[in-house]
Amino acid sequence: MAGTKNHDYHILEPDIWPLIGAFSALTFTSGMVLMMHDMASWQIVLGLGIMGLIATFFSWFGNVVKEAQGGDHTPVVQLHMRYGMILFIASEVMFFVGWFWAFFDFALFPEPLTYDPETGLTTTLFGQEGALARATLVPEGMEVLDPFSLPLLNTLILLCSGTTVTWAHHALIHGDRDGLKKGLWATILLGVLFTSIQAYEYAVAPFGFGGNTYSSGFYMATGFHGFHVLVGTIFLIVCLLRAYKGHFTPRQHFGFEAAAWYWHFVDVVWLFLFIAVYIWGGWGAPIH
Repeated sequence: MAGTKNHDYHILEPDIWPLIGAFSALTFTSGMVLMMHDMASWQIVLGLGIMGLIATFFSWFGNVVKEAQGGDHTPVVQLHMRYGMILFIASEVMFFVGWFWAFFDFALFPEPLTYDPETGLTTTLFGQEGALARATLVPEGMEVLDPFSLPLLNTLILLCSGTTVTWAHHALIHGDRDGLKKGLWATILLGVLFTSIQAYEYAVAPFGFGGNTYSSGFYMATGFHGFHVLVGTIFLIVCLLRAYKGHFTPRQHFGFEAAAWYWHFVDVVWLFLFIAVYIWGGWGAPIH
């Protein structure tokens, strides 16, 4: 019979939201560029982009949830969604590889340079005795954050959150809805606590964003990680709301599984940041 579905794949209906999302992303990035150059009307452009992206997230992801609850996410569809999430996390890994690469390049291969405004030439910086000046990642006399204070506390918080999200996952697999909700609540609260401590850490940090490669690398790497923690927390909040609505079953819960994968990825990245940036990167510098 014509039009009869005789396969396990989900053929999507035409949807306007991917197009709206693309234009919203373009508007958002344009607004950011206008803001960085302090050009007129950047607030309007940036605001329109943000509103468009938020509307796209709610509508597009809402459609995905409806498809899942409507039975469209067959085992084959779920398998391909897992492939998609794996590729997404792989792209995020490469994103952070770039920041780690830059940080280690600053530290292991320093090239001290100075600029001569009279000649317009950039030349190698030499010491008073003619020897190449020793370059360090942390400038001499600059204070750094104590890695075994707030950063260590945040490390323990994220490690604990990894156990609580795993608890929630196992509770869901075994049909324990109460354990699922408690595990999600605990993970979300730990995520909010991590973000709050990091915000306080930035507020009391003895160095600003610019000025040298250490501070710039520090804020870019840890700042983007903090943004990912915030996104992961929102991801888990959506899962908690869905859990209260009775969504997810032991056999079909990819939405929660994707959130758990993402959260574990965030945990692992932080461990590398804690060791490389906080401990190794500031080794030997005065502690704030």
